[in-house]
Amino acid sequence: MKVPFLNLYAQYLEIKDEIHAAFDDILQRTAFISGKYNERFEKEFREAIGAPYCLATSCGTSALHMALWALGLGPGDEVIVPVNTFIATSEVVSLTGAKPVFVDHDPETYNIDVTKIEAAITPRTKAIIPVHLYGQPANMDAIGEIARRCNLVVIEDACQAHLARFNGTMVGNFGRVAAFSFFPGKNLGAYGDAGAVVTNDESLHETIRRLRVHGGIERYIHDIEGHCYRMSEFQAAVLCVKLPHLRRWTARRQRVADMYRGFLDGVEQVTLPSVLEGAEHVYHLFVIRAPSDRREELRSYLNEQGIGAGLHYPIPLHLQKAYARFGHRLGDFPVAEQSCREILSLPMCPMLQDSQVEYVCEKIRAFFSR
Repeated sequence: MKVPFLNLYAQYLEIKDEIHAAFDDILQRTAFISGKYNERFEKEFREAIGAPYCLATSCGTSALHMALWALGLGPGDEVIVPVNTFIATSEVVSLTGAKPVFVDHDPETYNIDVTKIEAAITPRTKAIIPVHLYGQPANMDAIGEIARRCNLVVIEDACQAHLARFNGTMVGNFGRVAAFSFFPGKNLGAYGDAGAVVTNDESLHETIRRLRVHGGIERYIHDIEGHCYRMSEFQAAVLCVKLPHLRRWTARRQRVADMYRGFLDGVEQVTLPSVLEGAEHVYHLFVIRAPSDRREELRSYLNEQGIGAGLHYPIPLHLQKAYARFGHRLGDFPVAEQSCREILSLPMCPMLQDSQVEYVCEKIRAFFSR
């Protein structure tokens, strides 16, 4: 049996007529940038997550970058980020001239360890970027309390957590501003790069709106210097087609996760993902842990059995060559370092069949019973 890590073609077959109709509409009107699909998506996405303002962007990274840029972060400032995340989270801090300051992650949820945040705060700390990693919300109650007490701006990296909730509140509504990614493999994915910034701050919204298009709103009138961070109409159209299906697809991801838990229960060598109390996990990824001396062997075995298995993320940020200038060493963030030697991402998408999930689990059980 073949079990791809992600099956975007099967998803496309469900919606291809709608996709083709939208693309044909764009081609006939030759309106490729900032048109009616962008406007429609911004409206429908902000309504879906309950945020007052939403701006479509070229990708999740540009969304994060503009959020920090609009807040005025720059040289001399520090921003706290989790050490276990994709580099975009920390990269955007550097793009503003500020310094990313890493914090280890919680061994159960893999999100930032809230008990270690305050030790990383200095007089130069201006903001914190919690990441809702793998689709699970970070502990926003604790993070919000620290941010209020220490006068920090909260910028949510919700790029992997569309429709996730913490204590009933949708992610994207906890901080001053939040960023979402619609990379093709995300829970809500475009057919190329795309992203969005959401905020409850009208002034911030207007600043980001200008930054997105060379510093202006009216053509050839530039109030400030900006960038070209717009979403194409093709990507907006894909997202408009997909958004009404997102709740159903999310429920299926959660059902697949429940099946994994049931079928793998009792396999002592496998650590299943924990869910924080109050969190509604949307399972962008289903990440297990296996003994570090057998993780690669297990991954190879699953691939040989036709099962796609991935690694997110095999090297923590402090050990990346890009951050050698900070002088971090092995042992600085031991929880992340240990996890990165053990994590393995199992196939996860709404198109997975029950029989495929069962097959994956049978092969994992067979591997550890050898």
